[in-house]
Amino acid sequence: MIKTLEKIFVTQPMLPNLETIQEHLKEIWSSKWLTNMGSKHNELENKLKDVLKVPNVSLFNNGTIALLVAIKALDLPYGSEVITTPFTFAATPHCISWNGLKPVFCDIEPETMTIDADKIESLITPNTSAILGVHVYGFPCDVERIEKIAKKYNLKVIYDAAHAFTTEINGRGIGTFGDITMFSFHATKLYNTIEGGCLTFNDPNLVKKIYNLRNFGIQSEELVEEVGINGKLNEIQAAVGLENLKLYKKEQEKREIVKQFYNENLSKIKGIRLPKMPDNTTDSYQYYPIVIEEDYPLTRNELYEKFKERNILTRKYFYPACTDYECYKNDLAVKLADLSVVNDLKHKVLCLPFYGSLKQEELEAILEVF
Repeated sequence: MIKTLEKIFVTQPMLPNLETIQEHLKEIWSSKWLTNMGSKHNELENKLKDVLKVPNVSLFNNGTIALLVAIKALDLPYGSEVITTPFTFAATPHCISWNGLKPVFCDIEPETMTIDADKIESLITPNTSAILGVHVYGFPCDVERIEKIAKKYNLKVIYDAAHAFTTEINGRGIGTFGDITMFSFHATKLYNTIEGGCLTFNDPNLVKKIYNLRNFGIQSEELVEEVGINGKLNEIQAAVGLENLKLYKKEQEKREIVKQFYNENLSKIKGIRLPKMPDNTTDSYQYYPIVIEEDYPLTRNELYEKFKERNILTRKYFYPACTDYECYKNDLAVKLADLSVVNDLKHKVLCLPFYGSLKQEELEAILEVF
């Protein structure tokens, strides 16, 4: 019997060589330019355009502020409704609410666990202004169907791509779909700037708008054009981001090996379902979710506790669903909503440890729990 002596975490941050960061620090200290769109910040923005295959990138200090600004930049009517998914991190609906808008929760598609495009249209009212989809675990939303619905009803489309760094559909960067896409560069993500994020978009007219909003609306020492916020990424975090751009491909290659190990072994276990990436879509290798079906001898929660007893930390991601939060669950529309798939899968999904430095003996210890 294999025993785990140290904790196995659900993820680990990708960290660049400390000596290279020290060299960056020397340059930053010498320049005395610590933040406010310095040279490293601007270099990282430009490089991310190529990596993400997008025409425009705006860096932010975290993904939540980026998503707040994305919604704000589209000038959605105050109090209007934004259709979104409850199977996501809290920041997604919170950013809608913080903008004075109302999140309207749509059920999810059972295979990819993204917003069910076939159920969006029934939720559209004269007060609907936008759709906010989430590329959950890196599985892309049905972007083509959502685009058709948005055009039909003249709606804006925003995507939360926190899990989808470098995801592509038929070779096209995921950040080119919709009006604006948000990426998270938090330490838990495959690619990180410690904290951070960015917005990508096609419309060049949004460049100035988003620049203003992330910098207090300030244009010059004597000109403030609109009500903005502080969303700037500092030079030290940009330096970490520049170095991690040299490492993420190798990390994805290592995670592919981990994924193959899981796929080969878990596919043989009755009652364990492995969600599959759609055809012609690249995997971001952000998470490894499994679905615990009824014919498995343990419930998801029982399996989670069994892992915990062995010092292996998995994650019930996303449980609870956003519609279970105190701030949303008592809304009449939430109580009446048909969220049958969400309410089923929130009790079945478990994310396993997934990062490149997992050792063979650790993978075998994880497998043994099943």
